[in-house]
Amino acid sequence: MRLRDHIALPGHLPTGPRNSVTDVPGVQVGHATIQGGGLNTGVTAILPAPGNLFEHKLTAAVEVINGFGKSAGLVQVAELGSLETPILLTNTFGVGTCANALIRRAIAESPDIGRGTSTVNPVVCECNDGTLSDIQAMAVTEDDARRALAAAGPQVAEGSVGAGTGMVAFGFKGGIGTASRRIDLDGGAHLLGALVLANFGRAGDLILPDGRRPDPAGRAEAEKGSVIVVLATDLPVDQRQLARICRRAGAGLARLGAFYGNGSGDIVLGFTTHNRIPHRPAADMGQVDRMADTRIDLAFRAACEATEEAVLNALCAATAVTGWNGAVRPLLSDWLNSPKNGRSPPHQ
Repeated sequence: MRLRDHIALPGHLPTGPRNSVTDVPGVQVGHATIQGGGLNTGVTAILPAPGNLFEHKLTAAVEVINGFGKSAGLVQVAELGSLETPILLTNTFGVGTCANALIRRAIAESPDIGRGTSTVNPVVCECNDGTLSDIQAMAVTEDDARRALAAAGPQVAEGSVGAGTGMVAFGFKGGIGTASRRIDLDGGAHLLGALVLANFGRAGDLILPDGRRPDPAGRAEAEKGSVIVVLATDLPVDQRQLARICRRAGAGLARLGAFYGNGSGDIVLGFTTHNRIPHRPAADMGQVDRMADTRIDLAFRAACEATEEAVLNALCAATAVTGWNGAVRPLLSDWLNSPKNGRSPPHQ
């Protein structure tokens, strides 16, 4: 189940055909889920484009809303404006392991990495799933990262899967969610999609698009989680424009009731498949396509709307898990389906 199975949404920008980050041509997503023995964790892989990403990099940007996080690779992405590996999402203690898997993958594709040419910048982002998983078990392996990469395809499973298996958001079970928006420029359609790892928000603060405020009874936890937002697009934008678009994902989080607490790691990573960057350029200069700034409000709205809906899709799709210490979190879908909460008609 997704958000639109429960709530009638106001009409703004249209979605892509799947309402998913994989509506952006070439983008694929896969998961490796680890459960049992007190574990509810895993890896989610985002393949931004086909082919050798090290040799043909993607234009990329980062927006750090609140930096309570342990991600890898973001400093170089922010400095150089390029992405040269797939993106892996996992738990906090799995970052180094996943980075190693990405390095080995890149070396297998380009054997001169670190010897005949520069090193590679693996990008891994994380959230802490220690509430519902035994994070000290250090359960994520390089094989799990490779499984997630190998499983990547156009259909995106949501909720309690992959990196989202043990996540909590607004006091409810959180996880992986995705959504997309279509933008029309000069008679052609472009896509912007969001994939989120939702593990943030204080219980009782969630605001639904119809104005209702679900409150998981008995949960008075402080805001100390995190959220990773990955924005993918095929828009012709440069790094500066992409960074501005990433910043607007924060508006989607704020609509939900987030205030970016002291202990929350709120990070947005964006890339476009349009302006590729060759590792070995044939000339001293190259051309970059760039949309007019006078039209960029469309992309700003798309980032806001897709991020908001992706988080709510994560919450609606989540399934129940029991944590290593017996901890559980309620499901937003149960709250929405309860007659006492005044269910609104689904989106048509």
